[in-house]
Amino acid sequence: MTAFQCTLFAFFLLVVRGERRISNALLALFLLSQAAIPLDILISFGAGFRAWAIQVSPNLFYIFGFAYWLEGPLLLWYTRSLVYKDYLPKHRELVYLLPLLGYVIYQYFVYFRFDSLAKGEMLQDYDLFAESLLTHGIGTLRELLRWVFGIACLVELRRYHTRIRDSYSTIEMMDLRWLWILVAGFLVIRSWAVLVNIAIISSAHLDTLLNYRVMGLASNYTVLILVSALIFMSLHGASVFDGLEPEEESGPGPLEKKRGGVQKSANPGKPPIDPELVEKVERSMTREHLFLNPTLTLADLAQHLGTAKRTVSTIINRHFGCNFFEFVNQYRIEEAKARLADPTREEQTILEIMLAVGFNTKGTFNTLFKNRVGMTPTEFRYRSRAPAPLPENAV
Repeated sequence: MTAFQCTLFAFFLLVVRGERRISNALLALFLLSQAAIPLDILISFGAGFRAWAIQVSPNLFYIFGFAYWLEGPLLLWYTRSLVYKDYLPKHRELVYLLPLLGYVIYQYFVYFRFDSLAKGEMLQDYDLFAESLLTHGIGTLRELLRWVFGIACLVELRRYHTRIRDSYSTIEMMDLRWLWILVAGFLVIRSWAVLVNIAIISSAHLDTLLNYRVMGLASNYTVLILVSALIFMSLHGASVFDGLEPEEESGPGPLEKKRGGVQKSANPGKPPIDPELVEKVERSMTREHLFLNPTLTLADLAQHLGTAKRTVSTIINRHFGCNFFEFVNQYRIEEAKARLADPTREEQTILEIMLAVGFNTKGTFNTLFKNRVGMTPTEFRYRSRAPAPLPENAV
């Protein structure tokens, strides 16, 4: 079921869907690797499939097992293709394929270099317990490697989460929470797979019998559920956001430069902050009300001020002590408070005020408002307009 489902959706991604071609191609390759893995399990451990494969061609054995070593890099590349604009794997990232190359060489010398007759003899009366500790160790290493790539995906998503808050004031359309959940799910499965391999080693070499078969079956069914979720969420979680620009190389920023060289900072390692520019940043919010633009970005603000993005980001982070997302939305919340408390705006709904001050979604507005004010917008409007209680001695 997993193999059929993954193959069908991979075909759909490659042939039917037109947008985000690189992401679709990487997801399709990842799904094809997910289709190959259960085929390897069926051929290696399914009695009916094993007998059929030996009759058809001994070369069917182990060939699908190469997908284990491809899955991790493909998932990481797919994650990066969603995070970064116009992403393509760089030449240095091909180092991720070195374990696959090593495994191909290993399988050539232990299996594929022999003729079909010799291979057939190897496959007859196969017993997992008869495999060497080296073979079982390679299987455990393979699962550990897949686990490491899962961790790398989570690190990439965490960096993405930080960067969008440093550059955008509205992030709903850029939310990759669904991918967080799926990568975390695959990470749990990979952790379980490591335990399955440890159970096999324990049973085969340490005379400590553990029911690795039941553990393996549970993992297989869970993968089916996760792949189904991946297909559903990748369709419904797609957004119009093209991704972040690749991170720029570090170097002295505009505020660090002066005529004839780099200005020395009073705080070594950090560029000095220009008080005039701080005032301009503050004025752009308090007087010019740039925060009312729901699509305001760090690049927009930098262009408005006539300076570099990194300079503005440094001012917001160091002087105001927050990221761009928090900086802009605190002004939106304060403006919303003023409008909610304004008796001349009684006929305006909370939704209308929310949209007017720059928010796009009710969920984000309510969450940020309650975090900053301590109550919901509805509660705040009611309390700010409630008549003050009369003094005790009033007639």
